[in-house]
Amino acid sequence: MPGSVKSRLVLPVLLAALLALAVAGCGGGGDSAGGGDAAELAPPKAPLFISFVVQPEGEMKTNIEDLAQRLAGVDLGQLIVSELEKSAAEDGEEFDFSKEVEPWLGERAGFFAQDFDGEDFHHYGVAIEVTDEGEASDFVDKITEKEDEPAKDGSYEGVDFKVAADDGSTVGVFDGFLAVAEDEATFKQMVDSSEGEALAGEDTYTSAVGNVPGGSADVYVDIGALIDEAGSEIEPDTQLFLDSVGIEPDEATAVASLIPGSDQIEIDLSTDLSGENPPSGDASKLLEALPGDSVIAFASPEFGKRFQEGIDQIDENGIPGQVPPHQLKKALKQSGVNLDSITGGIGDVGLFVRGGSQRDLGGALVLETEDPKQAANTVSNIGLFLRASGTPGVTAISSEGASGFSVRSPELGRQPLIVAAKGSHMAVAYGAAAAAAALAEGGETLADNPAYKEAVSALGGTPASGFVDGHAALKLVSSLVPSYQEGFSEAKPYLTKIDYVALGAEASDGLAVAKLIVGVGK
Repeated sequence: MPGSVKSRLVLPVLLAALLALAVAGCGGGGDSAGGGDAAELAPPKAPLFISFVVQPEGEMKTNIEDLAQRLAGVDLGQLIVSELEKSAAEDGEEFDFSKEVEPWLGERAGFFAQDFDGEDFHHYGVAIEVTDEGEASDFVDKITEKEDEPAKDGSYEGVDFKVAADDGSTVGVFDGFLAVAEDEATFKQMVDSSEGEALAGEDTYTSAVGNVPGGSADVYVDIGALIDEAGSEIEPDTQLFLDSVGIEPDEATAVASLIPGSDQIEIDLSTDLSGENPPSGDASKLLEALPGDSVIAFASPEFGKRFQEGIDQIDENGIPGQVPPHQLKKALKQSGVNLDSITGGIGDVGLFVRGGSQRDLGGALVLETEDPKQAANTVSNIGLFLRASGTPGVTAISSEGASGFSVRSPELGRQPLIVAAKGSHMAVAYGAAAAAAALAEGGETLADNPAYKEAVSALGGTPASGFVDGHAALKLVSSLVPSYQEGFSEAKPYLTKIDYVALGAEASDGLAVAKLIVGVGK
């Protein structure tokens, strides 16, 4: 977006409405899908659309104000308006938001971006609802008259507009919206969309936002369109992997809603990226059984089943240029490795990271099986697999009821990789301490961690699948990130306010549904 303070065409309109509320008022839903009529000004194939509540009211306004006070100790809305007016004053102009913009500013706005090249979007547009088109047009005329170089007047399909001389950004008022576009061509696209085919009428869009409770989403992404726009082709090996785990990016979409609370930020996400059969089940019991001092922890249900389906898919199709179809399992079985036996013994899977610095950093992948014999057999099969693949440094281990093997190599660093089984659990751990914690019976677990309890409570009925201890994570990251990293240093005062990050996931009506909650303390 244009960044110059002197870009008078864009600054008061785009920053006053978008910046003030992209930061402070995004979310909250509404009576219409994903930003209401603003989506009717977006081109039909726009791969990204973001909705904003321009002037939050009631509970949402209170929650946003409370969050701003918790995180930064400021009145966010007043701060942004003050900075806006200050920027204008520094450039020799007077600007009063409450008199010049607020009277005609509506409730909602929408932003779209298109032409993704793999790194950046080009040709964006913004539609900001106005309550009085005449006042909004007068404001546009006023600010364009203050340009060092007069804006160019134009008209298209009966809609008048202004084109900034310095950057070509274009603005006009029509159909109850103030429309701002990166260039004249994009502005004309918005006019065409308002009179004909628009994103709001596309099946992919209406279907995606229609699956959100209340039929409202703050962010819409057409994943397949982004891939096409970038001109990218998925590598055959990568496509094979995606197919094997049921991920279908070519025709996938995702929608997300942001819901501010007084002491938390909630993001709800739903997507059909995982195909017609998204992962289901509940792995929260495994998650809460992970070590109580885990900095980061995740769990996924029915991992063995999905892993088995993936192996079957790879075996059926082969690996291009490496393994012919129907030969992977056969070749490994001849080497003494039964992949069906390995995957068939696995249930849910968990992952944790612990430690407060690089020196004591460790973690483990924890896998559940139906019984101890399955766990021991699976570890034995994994050992056979590694030996068959020629992996060096494999050594058998047995300690305190656990059996398995360790792998040492310079690439792994100072600690070994340990694969062991104890009872009905298996662990693939980095370091002996992490392996012991992963297979320990008794002791403190995440279920005893107060921050974890608060995170689970915030998720409500959504099964917990991930947890980050905010304060422990900040300590660990602080030890890993160099002190001269300016961005992290600037963010750190705000990160100290994060108590936890909770992630919940489940399947609903053929979609993968996730809930991410960031708990904010005082």
